[in-house]
Amino acid sequence: MRYILLTVVLSTVFAYEKDMTFTVQAGKMDCFYQKVLANEIIDIEYQVIDSTHGELDISFQMSDPLGRSIVADYKKPDNAHRHTALQEGDYRLCFDNTFSTFSEKTVFFDLMVDTEEPELREYDDDKEMELGNSAETYMMRVKDISDSVTKLKDNVSAARRLQELMSAHEARDRNLAEDMCDRVLKWSLGQIILMTIVGVTQVYFLKNLFEDPSNRYQKMVPNFMSQ
Repeated sequence: MRYILLTVVLSTVFAYEKDMTFTVQAGKMDCFYQKVLANEIIDIEYQVIDSTHGELDISFQMSDPLGRSIVADYKKPDNAHRHTALQEGDYRLCFDNTFSTFSEKTVFFDLMVDTEEPELREYDDDKEMELGNSAETYMMRVKDISDSVTKLKDNVSAARRLQELMSAHEARDRNLAEDMCDRVLKWSLGQIILMTIVGVTQVYFLKNLFEDPSNRYQKMVPNFMSQ
C-alpha cells in the first residue's frame, strides 16, 4: 500500500525544466528542439546577459512540429512566453544573431514543460487509504497528500526559477559594469598619452622660440671652415 501511495504522489510532481547559458556567434543562429506532448504548457524566459560589441539584444522564434511560427521576437534584450501545445512533437526554439556582423551574444534561457493543471483524480473523501504495520495504523487521505506535494513542488520550482533569473540579471549587470570600466580605463589611458604628447610638443616649440636661429644652425651643421 505504501508503494501505491508513493506512486500516486510522485506522478503529480515531476515536470521537465531546463536552463542554459550559451554563446551565439555573430551572423549565426542556434536552435534547440524540445519534445512536448499535446496540452502541455511550454514556459520559456530568455535574456541576453553579455555582448562583445553593441547592444544586448537577440531575435527569438518558436515553431511547432509542422514548422509554423508560434512566437517571433526581433532584437529584444529579454522576454518571456507561455504557450499550450496543441499537438505532440518536437518544438523548435531558435535564437537568431544573423543581424550582427561582429557582436557575439551570451544568452540565458529557462525552459519548463508542464501539464496545464494538476491531474485530476476521482478521490472519494470518505474513502481513506489504510497504511498499517505491526505497531499502529495510519489513516491518510491520498488527495490531501497529493495536493500538498503539488503545492510544495510549485513553490520550490517558482523559487528556483526566480533565483536563476536573478542570477542571470546579476551576470548581465556585472558584464555591463565590467565593460563600462574597461571603456573608461582605455579612454583615460588614451587621454593621458595624448596630453603627454601635446605637453612635450608645446615645450619643444616654446623652447625653439627663445633660441637664436644662427646658433641653432651651427649646432645642426658643424663649422668645418674653422678647422
